[in-house]
Amino acid sequence: MKKLQDLWKKGTDFLGSEYAILGGAMSWVSERNLVSAISNAGGFGVIACSSMTTDLLRNEIRETKKLTDKPFGVNLIIMHPDLDALVQVCKEEQVTHVVLAGGLPSSKTIKDIKEFGAKVICFAPAFIIGKKLIRSGADALVIEGMEAGGHIGPVATSVLAQEIIPELKNEVPIFVAGGIGRGEAMASYLEMGAAGVQLGTRFVCATESIAHENFKRAFIKAAARNATPSVQIDPDFPVIPVRAIENKATEDFKKVQLRTIAEFNEGKLDKEQAQLQIEHYWAGALRKAVIDGDVENGSLMAGQSVGMVKKEQPISEILDELISQANAYLSEKLPNAA
Repeated sequence: MKKLQDLWKKGTDFLGSEYAILGGAMSWVSERNLVSAISNAGGFGVIACSSMTTDLLRNEIRETKKLTDKPFGVNLIIMHPDLDALVQVCKEEQVTHVVLAGGLPSSKTIKDIKEFGAKVICFAPAFIIGKKLIRSGADALVIEGMEAGGHIGPVATSVLAQEIIPELKNEVPIFVAGGIGRGEAMASYLEMGAAGVQLGTRFVCATESIAHENFKRAFIKAAARNATPSVQIDPDFPVIPVRAIENKATEDFKKVQLRTIAEFNEGKLDKEQAQLQIEHYWAGALRKAVIDGDVENGSLMAGQSVGMVKKEQPISEILDELISQANAYLSEKLPNAA
């Protein structure tokens, strides 16, 4: 007869937060205001470093600390050319938790972070990768399904949870992400043995989010079916699918691929340059939508849980709703677990 606080105790102990709810690191959105609001309300905010320089990251960490005395983390993209320098910034600024995303991190990167006392959280898109990451020293795993927003893998959250949680839950804390928009789903993954969850899309329309009003309005209007994965044009130029609300930018991405592939075929670009040009499309397109409010030509990266985003709300209210829903779900199943 477990209560919510018992179900996610492993996660809250690991994060040092009241709730084992990670804020997904969303480029341009997960900055000091949203991160500190999530942490102040009892969750665990995570700064999205994305393509930041070392100076920008250092400043963002310091500004976040001015807004909260609660724990928060930093998400680093492992393909960043200055990854080692960014890790050094996290060390100097005494970051307690580092999330490594965007591929398979090296054992050296994990070791470098652990050596200054921070906890390392890695993404595991498959059981075998989860095992490898644990052997490399990862302190916790996030398993994120294809329902999530932004860059996605090929497997659904529900399948990943069944594949990974029963096998690895006793080795490291496991956080489930992708398609979670209500407390009932959150509680069900905890019952399976997850240590906590990660939510991104649900927080985009928070009052504290700096996302443009047009961006928020697009989320509130969208249904789950409107958040679709991007299309790959040529198998010789593989792209990691990006889930976003369909708009003109969705079609433009196809044109960018065709134009870039043509330039490669004409000898104007080598393959690596062409691949980078295709991938870089999303970074600029996302800023255009989130910051400038151009929701036609910018990227509206969103998970399928976007259909559950109904209005702009303070972070504290969003978390209260999730907790209330989770407790109600547990009370119905286990009368003594309210």
